[in-house]
Amino acid sequence: MKQTLLFLFLLVPMWAHCQLQESFSDGNFTQSPTWAGDITSFIVNAQNQLQSNGPAVTGTTLQLVTPSQAVVGTTWEFWANLKLATSSTNYTDVWLIADNADLNSSSTNGYFVRIGNTADEVSLYRKDAGKTAVMIINGQDGTVATSNNIVRVRVTRSINYEWELSIDITGTGQSYSGQGMVTDATYKRSLYFGVLVKYTSANSKNFYFDDFGITDSKEPVLEELQTLTLQELILQFNEPLLQPQAENVANYTLNGSTKPTIAELTEAGTVRLVFSQNFSFGSNTLSIANLQDLYGNSLSSPIERSFSFTPPAVLPGYNELIITEIMADETPVVGLPAQEYIEFFNATRDKVLTLQGIRYSDATSTTTLPNVQLQPGEYAVVVPNTQVANFTKYGKVIGISNFPSLNNSGELLQLLQPNGRLIYAVNYSDTWYKNSSKKDGGWSLEMIDVTNSCAGIENWTASVDPRGGTPAQANSVAASNPDNTPPAIVDATAIAPDRILLRFNERLDSTQAASIANYSISPSISIASVQVQGPLFTDVILILSAPLQERQLYTLTAKSITDCSGNLSSQLLAVTFALPSAPAPGDVVINEILFNPRPNGVDFVELVNRSDKFINLKDSKLANTSGDTISNIRNITMANYVLAPGQYVVLTSNPENIKSNYPAAREQAFLRMSSLPSYPDAAGTVVVLQPDNRTADRFSYTDDMHFDLLDDKNGVSLERIRLQGQSIASNFHSAATTVFATPGYRNSQSQAEVQAQQLFKIEPKVFSPDGDGFEDFTTINYSIDNAGLVANITVFDAQGREVRKLVRNELMATNGFFRWDGLRQDGSKANIGTYILYIEMFGLNGEKSEFKERVVVGGRM
Repeated sequence: MKQTLLFLFLLVPMWAHCQLQESFSDGNFTQSPTWAGDITSFIVNAQNQLQSNGPAVTGTTLQLVTPSQAVVGTTWEFWANLKLATSSTNYTDVWLIADNADLNSSSTNGYFVRIGNTADEVSLYRKDAGKTAVMIINGQDGTVATSNNIVRVRVTRSINYEWELSIDITGTGQSYSGQGMVTDATYKRSLYFGVLVKYTSANSKNFYFDDFGITDSKEPVLEELQTLTLQELILQFNEPLLQPQAENVANYTLNGSTKPTIAELTEAGTVRLVFSQNFSFGSNTLSIANLQDLYGNSLSSPIERSFSFTPPAVLPGYNELIITEIMADETPVVGLPAQEYIEFFNATRDKVLTLQGIRYSDATSTTTLPNVQLQPGEYAVVVPNTQVANFTKYGKVIGISNFPSLNNSGELLQLLQPNGRLIYAVNYSDTWYKNSSKKDGGWSLEMIDVTNSCAGIENWTASVDPRGGTPAQANSVAASNPDNTPPAIVDATAIAPDRILLRFNERLDSTQAASIANYSISPSISIASVQVQGPLFTDVILILSAPLQERQLYTLTAKSITDCSGNLSSQLLAVTFALPSAPAPGDVVINEILFNPRPNGVDFVELVNRSDKFINLKDSKLANTSGDTISNIRNITMANYVLAPGQYVVLTSNPENIKSNYPAAREQAFLRMSSLPSYPDAAGTVVVLQPDNRTADRFSYTDDMHFDLLDDKNGVSLERIRLQGQSIASNFHSAATTVFATPGYRNSQSQAEVQAQQLFKIEPKVFSPDGDGFEDFTTINYSIDNAGLVANITVFDAQGREVRKLVRNELMATNGFFRWDGLRQDGSKANIGTYILYIEMFGLNGEKSEFKERVVVGGRM
């Protein structure tokens, strides 16, 4: 028998690795290896064979087991001699794979070879817990039909779970005959190998076994790779692995460079890998090297396994689902269906986004999105349910009910999570088209750089696609347009004695902007709290611990402010502000008006704050008159706009047009209104109303107020002469012909206030009415003690000839002035020379006073 065993060893290739080799040559079965079970009912006989030695009781079942994890790529061999007539009560089961040490338990799973039974055969069975064993290879009947049944059995299971059963009834191992093959992968794990015998009373000592051998010569095979979580993998090998190698993180590489942080052998052939970052969306590759099975079989080359990863759909976070295209005005049609739409874009690289329950709203209505998913980088067009069929040819379409109508001029659009948390907001405007013809309809607004979703007008423009837009597709204007500029303060407004509104030029990192430590005020006032205003996060409200004082100019400084794109302002940001005071009539007055613009030009009205207060124009109004009734009232602004003492503001519907016609205009003084009241060229009245609807100022003009010698009055404004003077014709004059208008800066015809020390003072005494903006007229300033006097002023030349009746029966205030523009009564220009101003004053009681003042009309010779 031992010579036969040696011969068998020689037949095994040198690279074969044995898990179990038991010949009982040591005379026991309790060591090397250790068997357990009914150890008192087995012996090792004189021939060094394992022999049954149980009680002589019919129906007895004996068993012995030894640890074994061999399951695949394995060969099982053994020798047996049943010196009995096999039957259903006399047989042996040699368990190749078992998950339980009790082979006789109904709960045991595994595979065994049965020798005997009624067909006197050698067959392979599979046992499922709680069920009767199932024959999976039916051996040839009658192969063990004598009373001395010697047989050598060999069973192999390939790495593909193909079973093959062979027997040699000579017992030498040289005459194997196949009994059948089958593929069965039901059980891939094992804990035990063992024998079980069942007999009648006469056969208790008639079971003999020898030469148990289990060999595994195949390297481990990765059978299955599963993604457990966003960062976890489960690797299922076909056999148990050696723990040190299996748990060495250096043996695993994801996508060429990433090592796991944890490698854990959770079961004999199962490895759990944990990575510090999420798997890439789509294709990933895992490389595995240097692993061994329990029998020393190493991987001959690294295993490369690709797997596709699609994470579970999640609700989008802030700026993860964005709006990248807006068709607000679909007519006239260019090439797309006549339907408003918006476009969604999944701005993540590795998240599948669910839209279920997300709320989409405009300024007046809200709708809930359906259960739709967007893959990373995927676009989808959103339209009413009734329009889905018209848009399917362009790409992914999401139909919704109650589609919010889009305002042509612009409005705020928001996406909110079901719990109300902000996902994305955009406050679009028709100025974003940057193209007057496309603004009129049929063209969509497209985002330029979808990675710069925080940006506003600078990252949007009109589509250039011939169809008018690119619904559900990459935008036609797509280009790199990053935000590399830190935020800046636009202005600061005290909206209450203890509250300051800070406006920034772009969206902020709301968390960082909420830090009190980032702000300071001089003169010092402590800040109690900071509120960053959503959904656009461009505004910040500072709540103060003490109230601000009126007529006090403050400086606010901000530091370490970061925008939504992560750009940090490394320099201090400073802005001045003051607490606005309640305006009184006459505080803010009309300073300049252009009512007769050039062809293709537009009107403007310039206001100036001539008080010592800071005045908020919010809710102030501009109007005209119809008869004696104030009409056509327009809001100047619904937002905070504070005028400092002496500050100008230019009201117009088209600042760009004003700037192009008057290059010296100060753009920072422009305030755009959607439209101005009508101010006809011939005559009209400009009315400024305070927030409480009291009249702040009123000025009635006519075309005749322009300087008569102007070649062309179109495009020339009327300017206030004296800031503190009344809003009457004598206090306005045509702008100098060198500039034609002075929007946003000091009037070309402005004069300082003159305090007359005597009854009359002429200023200047020499003037040149040439329209150059320098001393184009003279003023007759007066100061009298009693009101109610009436004046006449007549201009005479040096020869005493009457030139012009300048003033007739004009009621005088206690202080004021009259103006002579150097024109004769017939409208012609007076010659260069000296002139006498003959002034008459009449009292209520008939008293009369006469005065003469000299003035010189100059000019180029």
